[in-house]
Amino acid sequence: MKVILIQDIPSLGTIGDVITVKDGYARNYLIPQGKAIRATTQNVKALEHQKRVLKDKLNKIKRDAEKLARHIENISCTVAKPVGEGEKLFGSVTSKDIEDALKAEGIDIDRKKILLDEPIKTLGVYTVPIKVHPEVLANLKVWVVKE
Repeated sequence: MKVILIQDIPSLGTIGDVITVKDGYARNYLIPQGKAIRATTQNVKALEHQKRVLKDKLNKIKRDAEKLARHIENISCTVAKPVGEGEKLFGSVTSKDIEDALKAEGIDIDRKKILLDEPIKTLGVYTVPIKVHPEVLANLKVWVVKE
């Protein structure tokens, strides 16, 4: 019997896969548990329509992320911190500081998406990568200056 998976099942496949299983397995386990539905022509057409709608939605989200990435690359943020001897900062510039600077610019980015390897501890200009989307990476110019 052909069925369409509604849930990921490690031994069979992922959501949306059309697979062939034994009739008893489909009737007694997959369909009653809500893990699959019969692969009728109507269900297959509905699945194809849902895939197209989802693909269009994901493309729109990616286009919006690319637009945001271009905007981020066109701006630069300034973070002012108190400085001690030898141009060393008291403390450091963290992803939280960069998030606050971006919010001041009107951009709301979660600090977990700011890919700062280690906190910045000296004055200067730094390029910080920001993961706007799983496939889109933006580079932000951060100026660390004296307070």
